[in-house]
Amino acid sequence: MNIAFFGDVVGRAGREGLAAHLPRLRPRLALDFVIVNAENAAAGFGITEATAKELFEAGADCLTLGNHSWDQKEALTYIVREPRLIRPLNYPPMSKAPGRGAQLFEASGGRRILVINLLGRVNMDALDDPFAAVDRELLACPLGEAADAIVIDLHAEATSEKMAMGHFCDGRASLVVGTHTHVPTADAQILDGGTAYQTDAGACADYDSVIGNQKEEPLRRFTTRISGGRYKPAEGPATVCGVFVETDDATGLARRVEPIRLGGRLAPHVPLIQAKETV
Repeated sequence: MNIAFFGDVVGRAGREGLAAHLPRLRPRLALDFVIVNAENAAAGFGITEATAKELFEAGADCLTLGNHSWDQKEALTYIVREPRLIRPLNYPPMSKAPGRGAQLFEASGGRRILVINLLGRVNMDALDDPFAAVDRELLACPLGEAADAIVIDLHAEATSEKMAMGHFCDGRASLVVGTHTHVPTADAQILDGGTAYQTDAGACADYDSVIGNQKEEPLRRFTTRISGGRYKPAEGPATVCGVFVETDDATGLARRVEPIRLGGRLAPHVPLIQAKETV
């Protein structure tokens, strides 16, 4: 199975960048399933039904969220109606968070892909233990048995927590990928147990910015320690950043993993896919 995961979509620039590039990437990479982190899609904070629809129309099969899940209050009701929208799994039961933190989808050819969204705890909102939460989910829906592929999005601040999650899930997931820090890391690899891993997928955002935001307000806060207003997404051409994974249909483990970067300011990289021979 060929799977693409795209990092945090930031505002209109990110949405437009994905809409411009994803329709061409799907056939170019022979993609069977596309996952997009969309927690910054609505003006940089949260998601709305309208912005989600833009991403689905661009070619996303599933959207994951993160620490800004509920910044747009309509998301609290929209997520109940939209099974393709996934919030972090590790909310405490007492929170009664709406929606779901994991969902089994049907990809092309009837293959099943489990998507799990987690929120880290180091320097982040103090949710329940993401390791315990993902362990329960992987035991309930094991790779190669109940699911043909499993993708885990860990929305976290600390690279150490993301790397630990990769090793914790090694051999039990197809891909563990980090989001939230918006900068694509150069460590795409297949771990010893066969799980593909990248610490951060990067963002779909204008990189002439501070992690996708217009530069003036972050610079003001860093240099004066005084807030002058709300962060606003940068509006220039976006670089679409993500991760491509090819899985083994027999095991669900990764056979190949490569970064995706297209458009905007960053050096481009798109995996080369050989056309399948027809008999």
